[in-house]
Amino acid sequence: MAEYKPGVRLRSAVCTTEVVVIAVPAGEITLSCGGAPLLGEGESPAAGVALDAAAAQGTLLGKRYTNESGELELLCVKPGAGLLAADGVALVVKGAKPLPSSD
Repeated sequence: MAEYKPGVRLRSAVCTTEVVVIAVPAGEITLSCGGAPLLGEGESPAAGVALDAAAAQGTLLGKRYTNESGELELLCVKPGAGLLAADGVALVVKGAKPLPSSD
């Protein structure tokens, strides 16, 4: 578990996915991609780490990923094969905010 700050760039240990932290809840959280923890600058993946087939749904370039409460938000800056998750719960693509109607 680690504490993250907005603006931090993280990368997957098992695929090409790279994300930037946009918003993060207070306290410690475990972020993962493809079943393996995300890595910060200068960190190396553990030996024998591989993409988990159950977490291989992929990430999309330019999409924002969020948790159910909306407190966590990651921006995908490089797509890959892994699924983003926070504390073992998959993140979903954040939808656009509906605009107010103009009558």
